[in-house]
Amino acid sequence: MLLGIAHARAALGQAWPPFVLVTGLLLLGRLAGDDGLFDAAAARLARLGGPSRGTLVACLGLVALVSALLNLDTAVVFLTPVLIGVAARVRLDPRPFLYGSVFMANASSLFLPGSNLTNLLVLSSRKGAGPSFFVEMLPAAAAATIVTAAGIILIHRHSLDAGAPEPGEELPRPGEAHLGAGLFGSVVAAALMVALANPALPVLGLALALLAWRVLRRRAKLAPALAALGLPLLAGLFCLVVALGIGARSGFLPLGWLASAGPAATAGVAGLTSVAVNNLPAAVLLSSTGHLQSQALLIGLNVGPNLAVTGSLAVLLWWRAARGAGLRPSVLAYSRQGLLLAPAAALAALLAARL
Repeated sequence: MLLGIAHARAALGQAWPPFVLVTGLLLLGRLAGDDGLFDAAAARLARLGGPSRGTLVACLGLVALVSALLNLDTAVVFLTPVLIGVAARVRLDPRPFLYGSVFMANASSLFLPGSNLTNLLVLSSRKGAGPSFFVEMLPAAAAATIVTAAGIILIHRHSLDAGAPEPGEELPRPGEAHLGAGLFGSVVAAALMVALANPALPVLGLALALLAWRVLRRRAKLAPALAALGLPLLAGLFCLVVALGIGARSGFLPLGWLASAGPAATAGVAGLTSVAVNNLPAAVLLSSTGHLQSQALLIGLNVGPNLAVTGSLAVLLWWRAARGAGLRPSVLAYSRQGLLLAPAAALAALLAARL
C-alpha cells in the first residue's frame, strides 16, 4: 500500500510541472495573439515578395522560433491559422503551410526545456539539467529543424512552383502589432525556461498576472482565453500520463530490456511508442526506467510524432486549429509526408548529437 502511494506521488511529481508550464505558455500565446504579434509577423512575411519557396521558408522559420521560445503547442494553436492566411494572401496552395506548421513545430521542439512537454517529463528524473539543455540539444535541434524544412519544400515543390505569386502584385498592408504584455511575457518566459530547472509555476504565475491585468483593464475577456487552453484534452492526457507513470514504476510494464539499446534503437522505440500512445505518456513510460540515453529518447519523442496524427498533443491541437480555419487535414496525407520527414530528421539529429 505504502509503495503504491509512493509510486503515485512520484508519477504526479513528474507529470504536473510540464502540464502547468504548457498552460502558462498557451495563455502567453493567447496574449501575444491578442496583441496582433502573430498576424503582423505573418502579414510582413507575405509582403516579402520573391519566390513562393522563400515565403514558405520564412513562415516555417516563424513556427520554429515560436515553438522554441513559447512551446510547440502554442505555435500550432496560434500560427496554423496565420500560415493558412499567408497562403491565401499570396494565392498559394495552403497545404505546404498547413502541414508545414505542425511538422516544423514537432521538429523544432528540442531547443529549450519548455519547447515540448516531453522535454520536461524526461528532465524531471535528471535534476539540474534544465540550464544546460539548450547547449546539449542545440546540434540535434538545429539538424532536425533544417532537415524538416528542406523536406517540406521538397515534398511540396510542385505546388509551390505552380502557385508562385504574380510579380508586382499588391498585397494588403500588415496590421499594427502592440508591443505589450504578450511580447514581454514571451521574452520573460523564455528566460525563465533557460535559467530555472523547474519554471512551471513562475511561468504560469506570470501568465495569470498578465491576463488578470488585461481583464481588469477590459482589454481581454477571461472565458475566450481559458477556452484556448483545451483544458479537457489536457486533463485527459494528464490522467493517462500519471496512470502510465504508476504502471512503469510498479514494474507492471517490463522495460528493463531497453537499458542496452543504442541511440538509434532508443529513438526508434520512442517514436513508435509515441505513435501508439501519444508522446506524453510515452515520455513518462520510457523515462521512468532511468536507463535510456536522454538525447536519443527526446529525439524519438519529439520528432517521432511526425509519423502519424496520434503522435503528440500538438498534432491534436493543430487538427482542431486547422478545422477552425476552414481546412480539412488528411490522416493519410499527414503520414505520407511524415514517413519521409520523421526518419530523415531523426537520423540527422542523432548524427549531429553524436558529432
